[in-house]
Amino acid sequence: MASRIALQQQNKGEVVVPGAIKQKKNMAVEGRNRKVLGDIGNLATGRVVEGKPIPQVSHPITRSFCAPLLANNAQAAAENHKKCVVVNVKGANVAKVPVGKKPAQKKVSVKPNPEDIIVISPDTHEKLMEKKMQRKKKAAEDISKKKSTLTSTLTARSKAACGLSKKPKEQIVDIDAADVNNELAVLEYVEDIYSFYKLAENETRVHDYIDSQPELSEKMRAILIDWLIEVHHKFELNPETLYLTINIVDRYLAVESTSRRELQLVGISSMLIASKYEEIWAPEVNDFVGISDKTYTHDQVLTMEKQILGQLEWYLTVPTPYVFLARFIKASIPDPEMENMVYFLAELGLMNYATIMYCPSMIAASAVYAARNTLNRTPFWNGTLKLHTGFSESRIMDCARLLVSYHTEAATHKLKVIYKKYSSSEKGAVALLSPAKSLLAASSSSC
Repeated sequence: MASRIALQQQNKGEVVVPGAIKQKKNMAVEGRNRKVLGDIGNLATGRVVEGKPIPQVSHPITRSFCAPLLANNAQAAAENHKKCVVVNVKGANVAKVPVGKKPAQKKVSVKPNPEDIIVISPDTHEKLMEKKMQRKKKAAEDISKKKSTLTSTLTARSKAACGLSKKPKEQIVDIDAADVNNELAVLEYVEDIYSFYKLAENETRVHDYIDSQPELSEKMRAILIDWLIEVHHKFELNPETLYLTINIVDRYLAVESTSRRELQLVGISSMLIASKYEEIWAPEVNDFVGISDKTYTHDQVLTMEKQILGQLEWYLTVPTPYVFLARFIKASIPDPEMENMVYFLAELGLMNYATIMYCPSMIAASAVYAARNTLNRTPFWNGTLKLHTGFSESRIMDCARLLVSYHTEAATHKLKVIYKKYSSSEKGAVALLSPAKSLLAASSSSC
């Protein structure tokens, strides 16, 4: 009977879950259940007489047991009926489906509308595949970076053993920080000024001229420079005046043949010109006549002055070693001892003709390097000095060794003006210090 009811409801387009009609089934078969109970001995024993009705027997235990069951079944059926969800799909049957339970009938497939279908184009597919490959490649690179191969490990150890491992970047000192509020330091133009000096020193550089002078020699020039340094010291002139004087002498001798007798006259006339250019209170002509023991007259000095200016075309603004020394000493962050040692070595270089082969900036840089070696100021050369001088340590090594050799010979040399000047307490007695023999030893070992 229950199967017929389900079949009829299916034909009407309605699917009924068996659990939803549980209450009706219990009520329909309630009478038959009692007959079945008779099989288990609940009825009174005795024979049934045909044609007579069966006497009603009281079954208090059975009724009290079944009543709660029926009530519970009815309540459960009502709750299930409330939880049923009606699913209505176009072209499909209507079914009441309990929440959380699957219907007994076969699943109904719902075809989506063509408008709701998203089609992936081939280009989009290729882009997705490309992104996927890029992610895989990046992941592989990350893994390879993290892995340290045996070869790279051995290479790193070899470099560390040989001292070739990467060193921390050297800090560059701002040497102009203390002069921020000093308007005379012209910090806005200082780098441009020294860039110009670097270019100008090559234009005014003196070439080797001693062979073109028939009556002069390197020794005679050294005697003249030694005497001019003494005159400069007695007149208490600025150091700029001394370096410009020697520059004027060399530039004039490089273009004009001079006799031995006029060499001293060229020297005092050059100092007169430099004094007028650099000093506030320049010495007078008669002062130079007197200092030369009246070897030359007043007119001779003025005539030579005019002749020198004519040969040099009045071009006196030239970069001498002093303008570079002022900057390079500052980059070395010196103390008074360091500063005196640099000037001592630089003046030794001025006196000796062999240093004429080097440009003024290299002489200044070499004097700083040789002084740092002499005073054992480590490091001997650093990034700050390399930046401001423009020279590496290897480029200035030869000139620095030459200056140290002059320091070694200064105590026994016949020309002692520079040695005595820097042996005084006023100059820190730096000439009495031991020269940097380590540079000379390195030079002999390389030979």
